[in-house]
Amino acid sequence: MNQYPAWKYVLIIVILLVGGLYALPNLFGEDPALQITSSRGFQIPLELEGAIEDTLVADSIPFKNSERVNNRILYRFNSNEDQLAASAALRKALGDQYVVALNNAHATPTWLRAVGGKPMTLGLDLKGGVHFLMQVDMDTARGQQLDRYVDDLRAALRDERIRYVSVRREGNKMVALLRTTEDRDKTLDIIRRDQSLQGLNVREMDTVEYFGIDATVQEQQLLELQQTALRQNITTLRNRVNEIGVAEPLIQQQGADRVVVQLPGMQDTVEAKKIIGATATLEYRAVDEANDAFTAAQTGRIPPESRLYTDDRGQPVLLKKRLIVSGDQLIGASSGFDQQSGQPQVSVTLDGVGAKRMLDFTRDNVGNRMAVVYIEQKPGGVKTEEVISVATVREPFGKRFQTTGLDSMSEASQLALLLRAGALAAPMEIVEERTVGPTLGAINVEQGFKSVVIGFILVLIFMAVYYRVFGLVANLALLANLILMVSLLSMLGATLTMPGIAGIVLTVGMAVDANVLIFERIREELRNGNTPQASIRAGYDKAFSTIADANITTLIAAFVLFLFGTGPIKGFAVTLSLGIVTSMFTAIMGTRAVVNLIYGGQKRVKKLAI
Repeated sequence: MNQYPAWKYVLIIVILLVGGLYALPNLFGEDPALQITSSRGFQIPLELEGAIEDTLVADSIPFKNSERVNNRILYRFNSNEDQLAASAALRKALGDQYVVALNNAHATPTWLRAVGGKPMTLGLDLKGGVHFLMQVDMDTARGQQLDRYVDDLRAALRDERIRYVSVRREGNKMVALLRTTEDRDKTLDIIRRDQSLQGLNVREMDTVEYFGIDATVQEQQLLELQQTALRQNITTLRNRVNEIGVAEPLIQQQGADRVVVQLPGMQDTVEAKKIIGATATLEYRAVDEANDAFTAAQTGRIPPESRLYTDDRGQPVLLKKRLIVSGDQLIGASSGFDQQSGQPQVSVTLDGVGAKRMLDFTRDNVGNRMAVVYIEQKPGGVKTEEVISVATVREPFGKRFQTTGLDSMSEASQLALLLRAGALAAPMEIVEERTVGPTLGAINVEQGFKSVVIGFILVLIFMAVYYRVFGLVANLALLANLILMVSLLSMLGATLTMPGIAGIVLTVGMAVDANVLIFERIREELRNGNTPQASIRAGYDKAFSTIADANITTLIAAFVLFLFGTGPIKGFAVTLSLGIVTSMFTAIMGTRAVVNLIYGGQKRVKKLAI
């Protein structure tokens, strides 16, 4: 009567073995580690590893091993003292070109990592780390948009051969001064039909001598600009965090103009702030062909419509002040080889507005040079501007074009990386910084683990005393439930936080609830005079619908919490949902299998130990 087919036993055993295998990485802990990355994400040369190891040997600093992971070099150490000593030595030896970040590396064996085994990811409150609240400078974003409008209107007026006195930005508005009412009417018509000038509130404005136009950005356009800036900045921040190598970082929008960045396990807050706090933009500008950059640098006489920059070699480059395209108008960039010459190249894709601006410029400047300027704003107000590429315009182009004249494929890859990930649509500044030390995180882990253990033991004692043999079976199921929960959290890469631990503790109590319903139903059947075998069968069959209803309603509530909650609330919802799923399996199918093994083979059972 109470027997499972062999395939059900095999299924249960396989699930428990797989669960135990993927829960195993959580027992190995972490190693103190150093992670070396390029300050701009460039490809790290192979010879750098030799230089690093020479530095460590010279300073008598032992290390366990090293490995390359996604253009990062990771060094593991035996102690925190060796880690700190190595950090100081390598920062001095490598300089600003590379980022040396303190981190913890999982000590999971290689064979276990080969099958996808990894430990649970701990959140900021358990592992320690840094919390940044960053605000987007929307005034600057608005100003950049107005500057583009000014340049576009000037270009359109020149194309239509309309003479104007001035077109400039004054604060949060654009002002155009014309000589005649006819010219003003033509200008208004251009603004209405030119796609690149859409999104302006325009009104007429007269002065004593001239006929003017006063234009401000529409509110809807400002909202779209703000949302676009936030989305692009979040993407760029994720790319930068990936360079640090932080596992499961939290980067999300907060409010209308703020972004939250949490880096669990990041010990070196200075380096984290250096990378996260820096803002970068890209600009395409025309090279001043009429004047010599070296002469301008030596004499200090710079033409009024030009500006002096330096390239990555420290050589002067004279560029026009007029901006062609900025980094926020770039959609994608990839490196490769030119099919005709075989030389390295970077393929760039612009959005609609950027494509039109680039086409207008290149159509009038074939044979002239164009430069890419990399602008970085570091914490503390330090601003650097550097020309990272200068190329000659061979033919008119717009949406898609190739940058050639690069020295190597490595340089092409580096330029493509900067174009893809280096640009922010608007500057950002850190308005709030909070650090959770690893000691506090360790205390939280200890307390959370202690709460789970105490709750687990109390439940075990109660079930064993109150339900005897059946209680011991339920305890086995509860242990299997915890193992499966840990394995699922590890496989899914979910982040465990303090609310998540609360969800586990709650699940420990809820997991035996199903068994309580089943066992009480068995006792009721025995009191009604049914045989032990029939009572077991009826207990499991009749309690199933009640158990399913209770768990499904709880699962719906957990889903709502996950859908509308923030980080900590989502952590609680995840552990609660996983606990419900695993407890349904272990409490119903798992305990039934064990009970069947104990009593199912007996033809006559006189009494149940329940």
